[in-house]
Formats: sequence, structure tokens, C-alpha cells
Amino acid sequence: MISREKLLEFMREEAYNPMTDNELASIFNLKTNDIASFYSVLEDMEKKGEIIKTKKKRYAAPERMNLMVGKLQMHTKGFGFILSEIDGYSDVFIPATDINGAMHNDRVIGRISRKSADGKKSEGEIIRILTRANDEIVGTYEGSKNFGFVVADDNRINMDIYIPKSEVNGAKEGFKVIAKITKWPEPRRNPEGTIIEVLGHKDDVGTDIISIIKKHKLPEEFPKKVKTAADAIEDKIPQEEIDRRRDLRNERIFTIDGSDAKDLDDAVSIKILENGNSLLGVHIADVTYYVKELSDLDKEALKRGTSVYLVDRVIPMLPPKLSNGVCSLHPKVDRLTLSVNMEIDKKGKVIKYDVYESVIRTCERMTYTDVSDILENNNDVDLIKKYDYLVDDFKLMEKLALLLRKRRDERGSIDFDFDESKIILDENGRPIEIKKAERRIANRIIEEFMLLCNETVAEHYHSADTPFVYRIHENPDMEKIEAFNKFIHNFGYHLKGVTKEVHPTALQDLVKKVEGRKEEKIINTLMLRALKKARYSPDNSGHFGLAAHNYCHFTSPIRRYPDLQIHRIIKETLKAKITGKRMKKLKEIVATAALISSEREKLAMEAERETDDLKKAEYMTYHIGEEFDGIISSVMSFGMFVELDNTIEGLVRISSLVDDYYIFDPDNYLFRGERTKRTFRIGDAVRIKVIKADISQKQIDFMIIQ
Repeated sequence: MISREKLLEFMREEAYNPMTDNELASIFNLKTNDIASFYSVLEDMEKKGEIIKTKKKRYAAPERMNLMVGKLQMHTKGFGFILSEIDGYSDVFIPATDINGAMHNDRVIGRISRKSADGKKSEGEIIRILTRANDEIVGTYEGSKNFGFVVADDNRINMDIYIPKSEVNGAKEGFKVIAKITKWPEPRRNPEGTIIEVLGHKDDVGTDIISIIKKHKLPEEFPKKVKTAADAIEDKIPQEEIDRRRDLRNERIFTIDGSDAKDLDDAVSIKILENGNSLLGVHIADVTYYVKELSDLDKEALKRGTSVYLVDRVIPMLPPKLSNGVCSLHPKVDRLTLSVNMEIDKKGKVIKYDVYESVIRTCERMTYTDVSDILENNNDVDLIKKYDYLVDDFKLMEKLALLLRKRRDERGSIDFDFDESKIILDENGRPIEIKKAERRIANRIIEEFMLLCNETVAEHYHSADTPFVYRIHENPDMEKIEAFNKFIHNFGYHLKGVTKEVHPTALQDLVKKVEGRKEEKIINTLMLRALKKARYSPDNSGHFGLAAHNYCHFTSPIRRYPDLQIHRIIKETLKAKITGKRMKKLKEIVATAALISSEREKLAMEAERETDDLKKAEYMTYHIGEEFDGIISSVMSFGMFVELDNTIEGLVRISSLVDDYYIFDPDNYLFRGERTKRTFRIGDAVRIKVIKADISQKQIDFMIIQ
């Protein structure tokens, strides 16, 4: 039987002309009893848009017929892009007039109507909607006497949902609701729906976060059978399980995490060997002992893909009994782990490693703050005395982490040091403080150790040619790199050695050059946008950003499904159980896990960012009229964004500058006063006043104080 991949490959060949199902069956010499299945595959591929069936019942690849298949990404202004699913093909711009009833994230087929001279930029119209993405919409209800509308929270869904009077179901003006679409939009006609849930008034405490959870369809509760399975897990580890593992309970092993963390995935240990090399131990919670393949717990974990860390809560991948309980590496209790010992020489190179099942009993639950205080402040006598038996280990770890960072630096690994926010809420969910999240020496120690461990594990399994879930970061598109190179020329920089491809060292060199300068944030931000997004894949193509040939996520199985799946594969190989039949099955499993995990990660990041933006806007509603110092972080044609020291960004609209007529200089990314010649450019320090904070739009407006 011919595979889908082979069929697509055949149809994409230059010499291919559209063929009927009979002709295709004939050319592949299919046996009589395989033909019915083959026709069924053709039909399924056509339904999914993988291939196109012409009016003359001939099949072809969409891209060979001037068509594009992909997800529609809408813009708030009404136009959109079909995101290409095929490497080497650019996205297709769709004008608002040619959306033809499609909505944000729908999977569609578009006909390309126009290409640019270089063939890289295309414009088209949507001719078919393959799958709908938004059967339920979260938004605000606006009512009238005879009918109502739901205005979607997601402003990329720019059509209001018409609600007949009979379908209002108790919703009132200003309430957050969920509307189920009953009639899809058509050209020049809004979608129609029914209210299926009322979440609460938009200004009520908690409604804002619940709306974001519902909008992203994040699971709030675990199904009953999953809870039952978790509750049935014994707290005590059977003695026979301990006996068959390497016993590390008398070793000096500890965790270092944030003070508010409950799901403790990883613990570390360190020794200096007689030859002077370091022996680093990374010990990761053995979640797979409790979460068996295809169990209810496993199916639910895959469905969720990742834990989601919102500003006021965690939506865990695994039930709390596991995530905060039997799997979490709490101090002074026995825990099952998968350990990696790495012998590291004086140059920071791993010269020997060992991966094995273990049982540990951590001696302390350390925090990033305490370890950093011990290493950075020798005057904290009480803290040093409390952990005196670990202080030497902390110092050895600091020395090793700096060595590993230096080695990673030398090969070209790019380290963006963006400030992250720490949002403090009161008991009612009101933001009372926003500040920069700390990234101190202890954070960097754990970061380096986990990076090394992930890389070591990936390298081993790549060499073993075993089905695996890799964390890949593909090389960037040169078109985007060339545009970025042109942009930085305005600031007097250029990327070295950029011709047909770019090496990470060229970007790393630029990151170092802009460090501490006014233009640092905008250049790093635009550099990040020019790079591709890291994702999970069963195929290893390396990690560009880390300048690593092999990389995976192994160290967080409590909160990431790929790590859980990797642990399962590792344990199977340790027991030498992977047969040819199992190998084939594993290839399917890792492909599914990679795809779902990448999608769920993207969704989680969107939800996390949205809750942060929401609380930042709410925080600034309490500071309307107040003045702050800030830095111009970016300049656009419509205004400039100013970032405050606490990471909050607000927009200064160009219309608010009334002392002169300001002209946007796109080449130099600045505004210049026509009469006064006063300029506003990236990196300039300015004094601003907060004039507006819109919680529903998650937007903050500033005005520059003259």
C-alpha cells in the first residue's frame, strides 16, 4: 500500500499531470484487494485539503494548482494570511474583501490571484473552508429589545455574533458569555449563535481570568475517571521497586526552585572526582512509573500537553496528587527518579555519562533567592549557617555553571536576556505590585545544568537511532534575516558573514554588541521575530538558537508531555525492550506527541501572555494621572511604545504630541519635529503620564510630559 507521504511526493513532481483514481492505482501497481483502501485514502486526503480533486475528478497537490492550504491568521483590521504548511512556500495575504466567511484559525484553501515580481509574496482569496476552529466564542453580550450581539474577546474575530431573542438565555448587557455558533458567516453576513453559558459581569472579580481560560478552551477540571486513577495511587513506594533501582538516598541531593513552586521536577548533586573532573547529577521525577502508556492519566496528559501558568493559578498537566504530591521531589521523602550522571572535564565537556533509574531522598528544598543570597552576599550569616553543609556544593555548582556557559558561548549559543514580569496579586486577584522577575546566579546554575542534561540525552538517543521527541529550532529564512540586517544598518550594525545562510555566532555577536545600549531591546526583539519558533519534532534538525546539533526536553515530565514520552522511551531502551514492531509503533507515538505538544505549548503561551497583559492594564487603572520615567522601546508610524522599569509598556500616540508636527522617519525609526527638530528615537529616556488603561482591550496609553 502506498503511503500518503509517497503519494504527495509523487504529485509534487514537476512532470506530474493530474490523474484519476484509476490512473493512480494503475501507476502504483496496486493489488486488487488494496484498491478500495487506496480510494478511501484519496478521499480522506481530499477532505483534509492535502490534495485537490478537480471538476474532471483528477487529483493533484494544491500548490501545483495555484492553491494554498493552511490556517487563516486574521488581523484586527480585517485582512488575514494563510499560513503555509509546506516548507519553502510563503504565506498568502488575503484582503478583507476576499475572506469569504472564514474566521481566525480556520483551516482553508486559498486561490492565489497575484504574485510579486520575485514570486515570494502572494495575494489570494479563500475558496473553501476545510475545518472551522471557532464553534464557541467568548465575548461580551450587548443587548437590545429584539436581539443581541456577542462581541468576541479575541479582536482577530472581527465579526459580532448575532443572537436572536429566543437564544439569549438569560444573558444581560455587559456580561461575559460563551456563544455557540449555529450558522456560520457568509460574505456580508455575520455568524449567528446561541448563548450557552453566562460567566459573570465583565467587571466582577475573577470573570476576566475565567474568560481567558474559556476562550482558549483550557481544561479547568480533570475528568472523574482521571481523578479516580490519581487517587488510587499509593503514596508509599513498594520495596521491590526500590530494590531494583540504584539507591541514592544517602547522596547529598537537593532541589533549587522558585519559592512558590509546588511541582518540583528536578534535583541536582555535585562531586569532584579524583582526576579533578566534576560529576554532575541531574535527577528527574520518574512520572512514567505512575502514568502508564494509554492509561486515562496518560491520555489526559497528552490532551493537555503542558501545564499552564496563569497569573493567578496553575492549570496542571497532571492531577495535583501527582504534580504536587507523589511525583514532586519534596525534601526528606523517598521519590522515584530517572538520573543522568555527567562527568565534565575542566573545559566544560561531557566526557562520560550514565542514564539510569534511581530512588532519591532530597536533603533540602532550596529556593533561587536563598542560594543566590549565599553566593552573592557573604554577609548573610544566618542563611550560610543554616545551609553550611551545602555551601561548598553551591560554590562548585556556580563554578561549573560559569564554565558551561562559557563553552556554550564559544560555540555561538544565543542568550536573549529579556526582562520578565512578576505580578503580585492580593487575595481578591487585584494586582498590587508588578516588578522584574529575578534571574540571578542560582537561576542561571539550574538553567545551565538542565540545558546540558537535555543535550546529553538527545545526543545519546540520536546516536542510537531510536524514535524520539526532539526540541528543534530550524535555521531562519534568509529573506527575514536580510530584512533584519537592513534594519540594524540604521543603528550602525551589520551581521558578519551573511550570504546564503547565517550562523548563530553572527547573531550572538550582535546581541553582545547591543548589550546595555539604548537600542538593545528593539534589536533583540526584532531578531527574535526573524527567527523561527522552536517546536517539537520526531525528526532531528538541531537547535539553531542554542547552536546545538541535538536537543530535547527531558527535565520537566510533571509539566511537559514530550519529557514524559522521552522518559518512557529511555526506560524501554534501558530494559532493551524495543523490537521492530514496537519501533514502528513508537514512530507514530512520537510524531503525535510532538504535534500535539507544539500546538498546546503555543496555546498556553498565548493564554499566559494574555493574563499578564490583562493584569498590567488593570494595575495601571489605579495609576491614571501619575507620572513615571520610561524608555522608548519601539517606534511605529502611529506612535511609540514606552517601557517602564517594572516592564509595563504603554503607547504614546503621535496625535498626543501637540507642541509640533512630528514626521515619522521609517529608515531611522524616529519621530522628528518639523519646526523644533526635536526627535524621539528608540532608547530615549522620557517622562510620561498615564492617561488611559483599557482592561477589555489590554491596552495602556501614555502621554509624554513636555
